[in-house]
Amino acid sequence: MRITFLGTGDAGGVPRYGCDCSACTRARVDSTFRRRSASVLVEAEGTRVLIDAGLTDLTERFPPGSLTAIVLTHFHPDHVQGLFHLRWGVGASIPVYAPPDTAGCADLYKHSGLLDFRHLSKFQPVMISDVRLTPLPLIHSKPTFGYAIEDAAGHRFAYLTDTVGLPPRTEQFLLEHRVADLAIDCSHPPMPEPRNHNDWTLALALIERIAPQRAYLTHISHTLDAWLDARGTCLPPTARIARDGLVIQGTG
Repeated sequence: MRITFLGTGDAGGVPRYGCDCSACTRARVDSTFRRRSASVLVEAEGTRVLIDAGLTDLTERFPPGSLTAIVLTHFHPDHVQGLFHLRWGVGASIPVYAPPDTAGCADLYKHSGLLDFRHLSKFQPVMISDVRLTPLPLIHSKPTFGYAIEDAAGHRFAYLTDTVGLPPRTEQFLLEHRVADLAIDCSHPPMPEPRNHNDWTLALALIERIAPQRAYLTHISHTLDAWLDARGTCLPPTARIARDGLVIQGTG
């Protein structure tokens, strides 16, 4: 299994429009510090699954027929905005798996074009070609799923973004599933009461409890990047801050 972080930013991205904090200033000078809308590409044998569609250049990144499916964590704009252009394409339909959110986003359901929406159920696995994907409910302001992903060789990866903490049953599933690699929301520096997204303290506590072989912090804001820039990064040896373009391979 090969996982590529196409984007690791929150809704505002890095640099954030009009901001001159240290993180945004650095990202304008050095593109390696930019963060686009959080998403990953999962590749296993001939299967290619895009998780989240917030990047607005999907039609340039992925030629027709190059994606097996798109999987959405939820319907907030920064996770679906790339679909608004893609849907007007021509040719074969693209399966789009998503939580059972009846509202969706804007008119995506009404005018879906070549997007074939398929609603998932929590903890009910589906097979996308030879990849097994299990939806895991998260804690967010819209119906949101994280995903436990396993390929035919038994490699396991979990993607948990846009959540504040985890529901007990989701955490128990992850403990029993024993994922090798975990990508988890860490949007903010330490906060008294984080809402909708994990802060640094909560994300690291979840990593400690789930105990994956490797953990990657994603959905990162400019405020977290600036905080880390000021204090330095102090992470457990198994954890790292994800960056756009990061590739992990051979997850066990």
